[in-house]
Amino acid sequence: MDATLPKSQRLTGKKTVGEVMLCGERAGAGCLRCRYLPSGGDVNRILVSVPKRHFKRAVRRNLLKRRIRESYRRQKELLPPGYDLTFVYTPREVLPYEVIYADMTQLLTRLASEMESAQ
Repeated sequence: MDATLPKSQRLTGKKTVGEVMLCGERAGAGCLRCRYLPSGGDVNRILVSVPKRHFKRAVRRNLLKRRIRESYRRQKELLPPGYDLTFVYTPREVLPYEVIYADMTQLLTRLASEMESAQ
């Protein structure tokens, strides 16, 4: 089990991110919303977004992004490889890590079942 999140597993590039946001399938669970699109690669790439509209201070946004990335990193083996994913945090308050982790578990299991049925 590779429990790291190297740069190669980060979704970058305006064109790629825009494509996932416009054309990707939607899913959500609890405090997280996700869009995903098959990439054809051998690893999943992720992008985490916390709206500046809800959290003006960068410290809060960065805290939430760290919590989301960590909860994904610890459970990423639930998903089949070859997808680009974006995670967006939706509540207006800072939730504890345990809640984010539980919502990520729920979201990833739902995504895994949708991805398996699509193949």
